[in-house]
Amino acid sequence: MKKSRRGFDCWAVIGIAIFLLTLIFLLIPLGTLFASAFRDPKTGAVSLQNFIRFFQKPYYYNSLLNSVKVTVTVTAICVALGVPMAYIMSTCRIRGKRVLEIMIILSMMSPPFIGAYSWILLLGRNGAVTNFMSDVFGLEMGSIYGFGGITLAFTMKLYPYIYMYVSGALGKLDASLPEAAENLGCSPVKKVFSVIMPLVLPTVLAGALIVFTNAFSDFGTPMMIGEGFRTMPVLVYTEYVGEVGGSANFASALSMLMVLITVVIFLAQRYVTEKKSYEMSFLRPLEIHPLSRGKSILAHVFLYGVACVSVLPQINIIVSSFRNSSGPIYKPGFSLNNYREAFDKAGDTIINTYKYALIAILLVMALGMAIAYLSVRRRNALSSLLDMVTMFPMIISGTIMGIMLLLTFNHKPLMLSGTAAIMIISFVIRRMPYTIRSSSAILRQMSPVVEEASVSLGYTPMQTFWKVTCPLMMSGVFSGLILSWITIIQELSSSVILYTGSTATMSVSVYTEVSRNNYGIASALASVLTVTVVVSLLIFFKLSGKKQLSL
Repeated sequence: MKKSRRGFDCWAVIGIAIFLLTLIFLLIPLGTLFASAFRDPKTGAVSLQNFIRFFQKPYYYNSLLNSVKVTVTVTAICVALGVPMAYIMSTCRIRGKRVLEIMIILSMMSPPFIGAYSWILLLGRNGAVTNFMSDVFGLEMGSIYGFGGITLAFTMKLYPYIYMYVSGALGKLDASLPEAAENLGCSPVKKVFSVIMPLVLPTVLAGALIVFTNAFSDFGTPMMIGEGFRTMPVLVYTEYVGEVGGSANFASALSMLMVLITVVIFLAQRYVTEKKSYEMSFLRPLEIHPLSRGKSILAHVFLYGVACVSVLPQINIIVSSFRNSSGPIYKPGFSLNNYREAFDKAGDTIINTYKYALIAILLVMALGMAIAYLSVRRRNALSSLLDMVTMFPMIISGTIMGIMLLLTFNHKPLMLSGTAAIMIISFVIRRMPYTIRSSSAILRQMSPVVEEASVSLGYTPMQTFWKVTCPLMMSGVFSGLILSWITIIQELSSSVILYTGSTATMSVSVYTEVSRNNYGIASALASVLTVTVVVSLLIFFKLSGKKQLSL
């Protein structure tokens, strides 16, 4: 793209401005976290004391082992569920396929801590299923708290990532290769493992990385149902905010360990993906074929069983929000009392949620589109660096992001702690990568010929961007924006670190009310969040004309 007629390259200025913002609000906080991790809490001198303390006490390093145990288990189960579900849905005739896809999307898009809370309502000590099994059959259910409960909640929330990634890959797979394998005498099972799986392995690994980072960094779920099973995000939070023995330096060291592990996993995934990637021409998609009666029954039971269990928390939350309650006890009958109390008690948090999310999503759209344009159309050393750095928050825990921002902006010259601004900044940094990725993808599919023609007709690069490029980009931009929007309104991990009484959001209120055993109010607020997600998805599908989200 050429410079404007006066020789002033406005995109160079925009690139520098965005990089300075990234430097101030991401790179400097990350450097501050790093420096804090190597500072002795007592003397302030440079020291390895924080790391020595971590590895000396089983209480601390067992939290890391617990996180790894949960994360690896959840990732393995999600792959075991998501891959066959995607294959069956992509190649077999399944009744109610559209309903299944909606159920899977809803289970993925609901806030993870709401799923954990709902499992408490179902399988907790006074849960609906627990009481039913005890009263009717005299059976004592196993505890939902601890490793098993965390694994269940994470799995039912995160397997859709594998499903959607693999579904997308199978949709682009050419049918000629599997057919050639069949003609050579390959059995159906051998065809899947020797032909199809190697082709989609990079996609499976990409989905597994998303599952791993989400499970490893999530705070709300293990905090709610972990009890004695402590994970790293919970340990970081308690060490940072603890009134007795809390240490920002030690919390920073814990955070650096989490970042290091996530980066190593990310690099390993990239290495394997590059080694195992294959290219093939796409001629025609895989054919949908009918199943025998027995296989069809098994496939439907498997698909609907997993989908129903995964969407059960959302249904239970909505039903519970209308039940009469007193603290943790639900009483007979239904009413709107929970909603009245929720709006009276937490009305400000509802307003804050939508207000902050709206401001954040506008910033995400502007910055995300600009960064994508710079990295695709005006690629240079600065734009390449910007593209890489802005993707980094995808593998950083929200708890760590909150600590980074507080350590950096808790003093002059830029005092932002306790303000709405620091909440919005956190939302933008954490959730902008979705929009950058979708915007970059649509730009790579667009030929630059039309833009070059616009410049040759006398329009400046900026005029061309607004009048030509932007309208053509919007279909792809919206796919990322809807993901950014949904994850912003349900953000908890960073908000629980950054909020004050006047800046709390609905997610924080749900967490607070559950902690206080006000289950009815928590259900009402959680239902508002769930309905917001559903309405947002319906609007997106209506306006975009798409039938599913693409990752």
